[in-house]
Amino acid sequence: MSGTGRPWLLTSPGRWVALYFLSVVIIAALKLSGAIESPVGFILLAAATCLLLPLARRRPDGCTSRAMADYNRRIVFSNLGYVLGLGIAVTLWNRYELSDALVFAIALLPTLPTFGVIWAMGRYLAEEQDEYLRHRTIMAALVALGLVLALGIFWGFLEMFELVPHIWAWWVLPVWAIGLGLAQLWQKVRGA
Repeated sequence: MSGTGRPWLLTSPGRWVALYFLSVVIIAALKLSGAIESPVGFILLAAATCLLLPLARRRPDGCTSRAMADYNRRIVFSNLGYVLGLGIAVTLWNRYELSDALVFAIALLPTLPTFGVIWAMGRYLAEEQDEYLRHRTIMAALVALGLVLALGIFWGFLEMFELVPHIWAWWVLPVWAIGLGLAQLWQKVRGA
């Protein structure tokens, strides 16, 4: 429950995060089913990412520290950069014959914003003054890291024995982010 007596999911940040993840699941299902093609999928994903903008505008209050407000803003803008960079890079790569140097350059478009995500997490941990909040974030990050390591190792062996297809390494950050979100949600639900 939130401080307003409503369930956490119905409060402002929870609502926008839930709508974002629901949108991503729907877009992924449409893409995997072949109902939409890459440019449309990336445009929809960029629009869905805009659902997180209220988090970037959130100011420190009784439930959000200054460090968390700054972290949210950094993460939202890094994610927007990632989605836009990925959409532009994939579209250019699919539609044009590019030199190796240009392919290298467009590969940086989604890569650089991921460095922003990593930097934002480091800055948050350095700036957060509340030891309890910092501890919760570190524990959630460790759970996310454990998830990435366990899935990566398991999938790697399945791939080595030719039981599953190859997966691109860039999936590490999205899987880590999902693990982080699930760990934070678990902490919130548990009240820990």
